[in-house]
Formats: sequence, C-alpha cells, structure tokens
Amino acid sequence: MSNDWSRRSLLKLAATAAAVPLRRIGSHPLATATESADKAEAPNQGGTPSQVEAPRQDGAPNPEPVPDTFPTQPPELAREMVTVSHFDLKRVKELVEARPSLARASWDWGFGDWESTLGAASHMGNRPIAEYLISQGARPSLFSGAMLGHADVVKAMIAASPGAQRIRGPHGISLFAHAKAGGEQARSVFEFLKTLGDADAEPPVPLSDREITLLAGTYIFGYGENQRIEVTAEQRQGVMSMYSPLTWTRKGMMGRPLVHVGDHAFYPAGAPSVRINFAEEDASVVMTVHDPGVILVAKKKKV
Repeated sequence: MSNDWSRRSLLKLAATAAAVPLRRIGSHPLATATESADKAEAPNQGGTPSQVEAPRQDGAPNPEPVPDTFPTQPPELAREMVTVSHFDLKRVKELVEARPSLARASWDWGFGDWESTLGAASHMGNRPIAEYLISQGARPSLFSGAMLGHADVVKAMIAASPGAQRIRGPHGISLFAHAKAGGEQARSVFEFLKTLGDADAEPPVPLSDREITLLAGTYIFGYGENQRIEVTAEQRQGVMSMYSPLTWTRKGMMGRPLVHVGDHAFYPAGAPSVRINFAEEDASVVMTVHDPGVILVAKKKKV
C-alpha cells in the first residue's frame, strides 16, 4: 500500500514556497505600547510609523522593524512549514526549533483548502514527520490516526460521529487514502475502512479528449498580468487520479486540480462548495467561478 502522490507536484510546491532564513524567524523583545506610540507620533524620521524601528526596552534598536502583521506570524513561514511537512524532516526540525508554534501551522492553498503540517505529513504517509510534529504539539486528527495505524482511535471516532469516514482531508483526499498511505503499519485501519464501503473518494466524471482540448487554455478577466487563469491538462496517477486531468492556476499562484461533477462543472481540490463552470459562447469558452461572496467571469483567449 504505497502512496503515489505526484513527486513532481511536491517539487513544484517546494519551489514556490517562500524560503525564509532562520536568522529572520527568531523572536526579539518588542517595544512597550507607550514607546511605540511615542515613536509613531514623532516627526518624520525616515519612514512611516510602520517602517520606523521601535526601540527595545533596554534602549537598543530592534534588529528589524516590527511588522504590521504582528502578533500574527509571517504567512510565508506558515506556507513553507506546511510545504516541507510533506517530505523534508530536516527542514521541518529547523523551522520548529526556531519557532516551536510552527508545528501547528496551517495554510490555505486556495478556495479554503486548508492544510496543516500534520495533515501534509499524513496524506503523504510520512510517519517520521508526523510523529515528530505530534511530539512538538501538532494536534492529532482522524486522518493522522488513519495513516499511523491507530485503529482503536479511528474506530472510536467513527462510532462517536457516524459518517465521519466520509469526511475528506486536505485537497479532498479520503480517509481511506490516508490509511493506504500508512502502509503495512496502517493495514488494520485500511481493512476496517474497506468494510464500511464509503470511506474512499468517488471517481470524477470522465472527460473526453475533445472536452479537455476545448476547456484547456488561458482565460482573461482583466488587464493585469495576474488577471488570467491557465487551465492545463496533466496526467494523474495514484491518489491524484481522484481529480480530472485539468488544473486551474491563477498566474503567480499554486495550481488547483479540478474535480469534474458533470456538464463541464468542476470544483477545485478540497473545496466542494465552489463551482467553476465552462460554457461555449460566441466561438469561445467562458469560465464562471462561483465562490460564496465572489463571482469571477473570464473568457478564453483565442489562439
């Protein structure tokens, strides 16, 4: 029972993550509220209040300006932490040792497809990373339990919450797939879930070669360079076969595999409430994205 998650996808994911030097994620003392206010109200000192370095309590300057996002943690760190939690134990340890709370980091890959560090390790079947993260305070879940082979825990959770086996993990990956990723050590969970009959994902509605060619292309919804969506065709293997061959990517962002539900309607991985519809119109194709509170319409660029 091996996990066939695309190695190419992981390498691409790692390449797009923001790598932050460890020297930048150490903490340093912050100014008191009074000191910060005094600094902000001072005459122009070479920058806006958010750019001026607040003094430390001992009077020495901080090594870097206090960011406007403080006290929330830098999003680029959360993204890198979740990314490397798929496959890089060495980097995981470096980041957690520098900032322990990163063991519990989560990231939204798009459309609300939230993934935690432990969630990343779990669907990859990466036991060493999963066990390390739990030892550092990551919160165990039904999905980590399935991958790690904690049969009693999985059975108890499903007994307490009937139907929980149908809940999907990050990217829409099923509980059954998590148990499969755990290999021989998770066989007892794998066999138990198989008896339930509904712990795996439904296969997507198939697309013909003509449909793939029709829908693939560049869709434009504005004048900016990033106001375009690339819909590309990719081969899927292993757990990736739960998606259609199409990937939806806004320029400069991470690609989202699409699940076809029929009639050229799709939802992006991990976001079943979103609908991305394609319709032929005036010798072209129009894409409409429906997400609660957001509607985006883009037209396919003619080749």
